[in-house]
Amino acid sequence: MIDLGLLREDLAHVIALLKKKDPAYDAQRLVDLDKQVRDIRLVVENIRHKKNELAKQGRGGITQELREQSIAVSKELKAKEHELEQQEEMFLNHFLAAPNLPDKSLQSGGPEANVVVREVGNKPSFDFSPQNHLDLGQKLGWFDFEAASRIAGANFALYKGDAVKLMYALCMFMLKNNLKHGYQLYLPSVLVNEQSLTVTGNFPKFKDQVFTIKHDELFLTPTAEVNLANIYRNQILMRKDLPVRMTAWTSSFRREGGAYGVAERGLIRMRQFEKVELYTICEPENSEEELDRMLACAEDILTQLNLHYRVTLLSTQECSFASAKTYDIEAWLPGQGEYYEVSSVSNCTDFQARRGLIRYKDKPMGKTRLTHTLNGSSLALSRLMVAIMETYQQADGTIVIPDVLRNEALFT
Repeated sequence: MIDLGLLREDLAHVIALLKKKDPAYDAQRLVDLDKQVRDIRLVVENIRHKKNELAKQGRGGITQELREQSIAVSKELKAKEHELEQQEEMFLNHFLAAPNLPDKSLQSGGPEANVVVREVGNKPSFDFSPQNHLDLGQKLGWFDFEAASRIAGANFALYKGDAVKLMYALCMFMLKNNLKHGYQLYLPSVLVNEQSLTVTGNFPKFKDQVFTIKHDELFLTPTAEVNLANIYRNQILMRKDLPVRMTAWTSSFRREGGAYGVAERGLIRMRQFEKVELYTICEPENSEEELDRMLACAEDILTQLNLHYRVTLLSTQECSFASAKTYDIEAWLPGQGEYYEVSSVSNCTDFQARRGLIRYKDKPMGKTRLTHTLNGSSLALSRLMVAIMETYQQADGTIVIPDVLRNEALFT
């Protein structure tokens, strides 16, 4: 959630920022609903006060006139309380749909306003026509998408043999890297509840993108960010214990996978994929430094794998719903002839902390403040596998596994 106090104090500025982030969002309606709720709440408070005054008068004896006034006031109060409840629900739904305010450093606009911050390494060159990962994997017997379709449906994968070795080797390599950068290991469930998804901003706006376990009112996690963010939901941390840096590997699930075309076949976009996540809870004044730290951690993986990539600072409209500032790391995929995002590193400022009441204070009796939260992919394993397969392919269709991954147990 955005800061409602800031909205009331600096209305024009906040509306302008909301328009930069999401031009379709009706910021004025949020302002109007906020005012309506406050106005009705005041009416309700006045009626309650009137009812209390009538009750005091009745202590000396209830007259017919007093009884009739009391009945009328009670009916009026019930009606206004119902109206207030409806208005509060409308306000909350619209408030939860408000995106985080973009950082002042971002360019306004859509994809055309993204800024490439740097490119690292060189695009690999080949003395043969490079194949894409789908053709490579099928010839090597690494994937069976037909079997995956029979088992689950479209946009799922079945990994086999060396592909499984590579997946697990990458996972262990990433977790070791993240430990080196100061992130502690967690292993959460893949099932989460509605409140957890609301805290991170997935609900209610993106509810249609999440797989639902209806009978149990649970959901398959779209990213371990959801799980990690809610470890400290409704908690108050001490300043001395900040920052909290976490990393977790989970399968992730998103219903969006079936909506894309032939260019994103294979492992490019799926409904289930593996991902190692980074998550940080910190003091507001340190969140920009933590963003740089998280970005460096994710980049270190690509550097060690000697993969060509670029870092892009996203524009206001390209940042995710909950993010105030986002860097995308895009690896070069030779078989696709394009860059594809393998990591997105975001500073969500106090947006998620306000939704989840994640707070901190200096001392036990001190004043509480909202933390800042940050998240990042480190990395999306499936797309990283694509980058490795297409970068390290040989003329005969075999793939050379990078040395840093050969140190993992499955390849020894």
